[in-house]
Amino acid sequence: MRIEFLHSAREDFLWAKPQLRIGSAADNELVLSVTQAAPRHLCIEQDGRGWVLRVLPAAMRVYVNARPVRERALLRPGDMLSVGDCRMLLRDDASPEQRNATAAPAQARCTAALRALAGAHSGRVLPIGHGLELGPYGRCPLELPQGEVASLKLAWQDDRLMLETVQASAAYPLRVNGVPVQRLALQPGDQLSLGPHRFVLDAPGMEAEPEVAPPAPPAPAVSGEPAGSRGEGWWLILTAALLALGIALVLWIRF
Repeated sequence: MRIEFLHSAREDFLWAKPQLRIGSAADNELVLSVTQAAPRHLCIEQDGRGWVLRVLPAAMRVYVNARPVRERALLRPGDMLSVGDCRMLLRDDASPEQRNATAAPAQARCTAALRALAGAHSGRVLPIGHGLELGPYGRCPLELPQGEVASLKLAWQDDRLMLETVQASAAYPLRVNGVPVQRLALQPGDQLSLGPHRFVLDAPGMEAEPEVAPPAPPAPAVSGEPAGSRGEGWWLILTAALLALGIALVLWIRF
């Protein structure tokens, strides 16, 4: 993961370990200034769900995409993390060129949609169908601060869902998972951001089906005996002995 510090001359921070501690104390992996963070402010851990942010005790409030987080939050590439006046953008390490080169085509064109997380369309689901254009001439306008104008489109090409910038904004570049892009083959779960607007791509049909392991064969019987024959034989012998004892007891009482 790469962390980019917006509106700052600080260089990007690269992180490849399963845990990252952030705070003002010198023993943190990522050290922020005292005015921005507590000595032990937060921790980002990687587990089966992905990246998990945990706010540490006595820390000030943390914001993810301008929303307050008091205890825990799941993170994804493209999220904006704010601690005090420090804004950190979580980015993918792979470049758009690497993504395009390694993206596998889908089995077929499938149902896909953009789910709006922030901005004027927040809460809406925008079906892509054969294609979708967002911007001043598209189905959904994208209003940007300072009168900036930008537009983008999504369309299927060779069973890949391609994202392309139609009209770019210098102040608000189109980003996918935090990385500025002009043209990119999208994958399920990608986060698109353009100024205050954020979308996540939902396309279950593009995800690879999980491999199903074949059932293990039954264990062979020992010494040629059928499985369970020893246990069943022992119970039969015990049952016969009890029946014989019961019959003998009844005969003794009667005579």
